[in-house]
Amino acid sequence: MTVELVRRIALTLGALLLYRLGTYIPLPGVDAAVWDRIFRTQATGILGSLDLFSGGAVHRLALFALNITPYVSAALILQLATIVSQRLRKLAREGEAGRAIIERRTRILGALLAALQAFGIAKGLQNINGMVTHPGSLFILSTVITLTAGTLFLAWLSSQITLRGIGNGVAILISAGIVAELPAAIAQTLDLGRQGLLPGNTLPALVLGVIVATAFVVVMELARRRIPIAYATRTGTMPACEGRSGLSVKLNAAGLIPVTLTSLVLTMLVAATTFFGRHSPAWLGSGRLPYLIVYAALITLFAFLYTALVLDPEDAAESLQRYGGTIPEVAPGEPTADYLDQTISRITMMGAAYLVLVCLLPQILVATAGVPFYFGGPSLLIAVGTALDLLAQVQGMTRAKR
Repeated sequence: MTVELVRRIALTLGALLLYRLGTYIPLPGVDAAVWDRIFRTQATGILGSLDLFSGGAVHRLALFALNITPYVSAALILQLATIVSQRLRKLAREGEAGRAIIERRTRILGALLAALQAFGIAKGLQNINGMVTHPGSLFILSTVITLTAGTLFLAWLSSQITLRGIGNGVAILISAGIVAELPAAIAQTLDLGRQGLLPGNTLPALVLGVIVATAFVVVMELARRRIPIAYATRTGTMPACEGRSGLSVKLNAAGLIPVTLTSLVLTMLVAATTFFGRHSPAWLGSGRLPYLIVYAALITLFAFLYTALVLDPEDAAESLQRYGGTIPEVAPGEPTADYLDQTISRITMMGAAYLVLVCLLPQILVATAGVPFYFGGPSLLIAVGTALDLLAQVQGMTRAKR
């Protein structure tokens, strides 16, 4: 292990320590006992899932209760905006200067989203009898400032991990929250089994299911489709080059983007219906059939949209033709673009089906068996993806020093 790698690991661990401390700093002016009773009655729903991602900050109504989600949502919104905005596409191609401008806009948009969510949380808390010790505009202002500052601090902390630590900062922070809450979730599930509140074979089946699901996610995240590319000999001013290579396309090229966007859309839908009505529609309840259908449809839609953004068959075909590359038995130009489009579409459909399967099965399990266990779906995808990324970075840094 090199000195540089040790330094990066130490910085990452220090950042995670700061993150964990922030999940225990409570919001001012809130009765924690009242919130604890309310949380326990809804811990098997969306609150439990959000609490897992926040590292327990939601349960404790802490400084980092919003986690880094508003910043991630802002980054995704701006990334999708590049599809329709030529100005943003131009900025993205201008190197460090353009990326700095986009990052600044991301932080501003993230702060606005965090402030809006914090305002909604403050208003909701005030509507609960006995929750807020001194309700009023001062409480709302302090809550908005506290939660927004927490999100912005986590955005800065994640960037420090990415630049000076090891791994992707955003993924590291989210994974740390998931891993930190796993022991409590496991203990709660085991306690239910001990009390006989779970069906006889549920607990062994759950353990086996987690092991199988983890192995399945690892295999699917590492899966690639290799498209062979042949390069013809060039003469003249270009150096001679002849041989075969390949275009490697990841099965899940969109990563967690479709799942994150789907969660964002559904959260906004619930918030909008709650704001304009007295309560959200029953079909928006997690585990209900209409909710599952909408969830699956949105994941599939966003998987295709994002894959089309990052993998453009026409650009790939033009690039291959420019550098003398061809796909065996496929004519260059438009036929190559059509072949790549069909291939990528099939791969994307398989990737979307994989995401839908992994994300919906835990929700069905929680809804039907009443198991308060959330290590599945997005949490499993994030944990496994982060672990694989960390492993790849450590191996790369170790090989580079040899």
